[in-house]
Amino acid sequence: MEEKRSKKLFGLIGKNISYSFSRGYFAEKFEMLDLHDHEYVNFDLTVINELDDVLKEYNSSLKGMNVTIPYKEEIIPFLDKVDKKAKKIGAVNTIKISKKGKLKGYNTDYYGFKNSLKPLLKEKHKKALILGTGGASKAIAYALKKLNIEYAFVSRKAKNEAMFSYNDLNKTVVEDHLVIINCTPLGTSPNITQKPNIPYQYIGEHHILYDLIYNPAESAFLKSGKENGATIKNGLQMLELQAEKAWEIWN
Repeated sequence: MEEKRSKKLFGLIGKNISYSFSRGYFAEKFEMLDLHDHEYVNFDLTVINELDDVLKEYNSSLKGMNVTIPYKEEIIPFLDKVDKKAKKIGAVNTIKISKKGKLKGYNTDYYGFKNSLKPLLKEKHKKALILGTGGASKAIAYALKKLNIEYAFVSRKAKNEAMFSYNDLNKTVVEDHLVIINCTPLGTSPNITQKPNIPYQYIGEHHILYDLIYNPAESAFLKSGKENGATIKNGLQMLELQAEKAWEIWN
């Protein structure tokens, strides 16, 4: 442990994160920049309250953290401050730790998503469906708002007028929403045959299907879109952009 204390430590907070994009990404980055005193580790927490132990144990060396599923919302009460945008979004995926040990939360997901989707958009892309209602979907909604795209959430049960349930997705709805974003974990490796239950037969060449999943590179959701001529994109560029933004915040 002593060796960790002399290091500048960064980490990822999540659940079941044996494989993480961030750890590999930052390990490579530190290597490239010759930052041998920097280290990035995974903090796999079964419940968010275990964060207290992590903060106690590494308090002198921990400089910043990323937050992933399922803690992007649950983390908020543990923070001393929340950036204005993250507050509006209602989810945090990046934390900066001050010299005094104060935690400030940010959201860089929306930045990564917005800037990776933007080059694909055409005049006709005015409405979007967001599949899933977890922490990640909130940043997606915020980004779409900034891009002047109307959106509706899709979940198993529609809780209000502004939402659809999966059973509501008929030909009219699908053809009216030309951007469809998967914010659910369905289809993530190793369960690569799974996909959200939407009527793919109504997807056509004017659609953009965007999946936050990047492993596999082409999820079953994206494959089904591609077969019908849709433009498809996975979540890798979004992750890279949000990681770079997090790095900027930490420095």
